[in-house]
Amino acid sequence: MGNNPSRFKGEKRPVERVSWKDAVEFCQKLSALTGETYRLPSEAEWEYACRAGTTTPFYFGKTITSDLVNYDGNYPYGSGPKGTYRKETTEVGQFPPNAFGLYDMHGNVQEWCADTYHDSYQGAPTDGSVWEKGEKTSASWRFVGQPPRRLLVRPLRQERRCRFPCGVGCATLIPLLFFEQPS
Repeated sequence: MGNNPSRFKGEKRPVERVSWKDAVEFCQKLSALTGETYRLPSEAEWEYACRAGTTTPFYFGKTITSDLVNYDGNYPYGSGPKGTYRKETTEVGQFPPNAFGLYDMHGNVQEWCADTYHDSYQGAPTDGSVWEKGEKTSASWRFVGQPPRRLLVRPLRQERRCRFPCGVGCATLIPLLFFEQPS
């Protein structure tokens, strides 16, 4: 808190270039500041929030365009048309939200999840909880479109993920923090 490492600054722009450790620390500081509990979502929670009840590859349908999402439109998905490559993040709310009212769940930047990295979903929790058993030096990193530093070359669906060292800074965002209600 207080330090914005983003390359692209603006009141409504996402924060990027934060490590997984930075994201976890931010949640801890926010929790201490508010007296409530905030945390990164599990991959399953993120997936649920992104899909918002849909069954298509994207929450708005079967393909993606740069009119709906900020990504490198030079690399169309499926039968989608080529589009614009903006080469920077865009303001949150510039594109349509999903059915839950969440913006930029595809594209703009990548997002951290709380789960440790696994090569597959075999053995994953079935209740949506964080998958904590696994490689302790890596966290799951959601690939959701073209990041500002060209780490990807194509738009990717929400299921795509990879391993990334927890302490390394990169073009990432924590747009989706989970608030834990007391039981």
